[in-house]
Amino acid sequence: MRPKRPVIGIPADRRLLGQNHQPYHLAGEKYVTAVLDAAGGLPLLVPAIGRELQLDELLETLDGLLFMGSASNVEPRHYRGEPSDVGTLHDVHRDETTLPLIPRAVAAGIPVLGICRGFQEMNVAFGGSLWQKLHEVPGHIDHREDLKLPVEQQYELAHEVILEPDGQLRRLAGTDRIRVNSLHGQGVRELGRGLAVEAHAPDGVIEAFRVEHAAQFAIAVQWHPEWRVGSNPFSQALFAEFGAACRTRK
Repeated sequence: MRPKRPVIGIPADRRLLGQNHQPYHLAGEKYVTAVLDAAGGLPLLVPAIGRELQLDELLETLDGLLFMGSASNVEPRHYRGEPSDVGTLHDVHRDETTLPLIPRAVAAGIPVLGICRGFQEMNVAFGGSLWQKLHEVPGHIDHREDLKLPVEQQYELAHEVILEPDGQLRRLAGTDRIRVNSLHGQGVRELGRGLAVEAHAPDGVIEAFRVEHAAQFAIAVQWHPEWRVGSNPFSQALFAEFGAACRTRK
């Protein structure tokens, strides 16, 4: 009998779509594909319904959690930040779902992987804060993509990240630096409690961290390893490590 795949939850965005602006719960196909093909898991979309989820019951169902990227930003009230500019896209329902879910999942020994917004969510969930406009902070480069370019060019490798000598990502990479894409306007300002830096950009911006005393895999990266994961050896290794932890949990 073929072994059952680990069930990996992907908490959804909640968006208003269509002429009538009805709410939909959405996940990017590239994250679903990465879970299927690179992590070897069965993706399960988790609706952004906050407390109605009954988190303990949900965690009994899952073998892993992937917190994906999104066009929306974490509301700054969750990290004592100044109000966002008018027109900034937020997702209150996702915040209400993911921010309490992240520490509960880590404490329960559920493997977690955060990507882009998920990276920022994990930092905030552990008490950290964010720069809302990283490109306006003196000493930092502009980490945003050029929206005028085709999507393939937006996701091209943009800069190096330096991997910490004793980090898990350094072990996976087998080298002290890798090149990554860069599609974010926000970034870590203060690192959350119990988090340890795994990688930083040449300008010092934190690009990856782990939950230091987690019983299982608990890593977040600011870049997008899910993009065409099959053509990037490090991204393949990252998702394979995550998938192996999920299988161990199962």
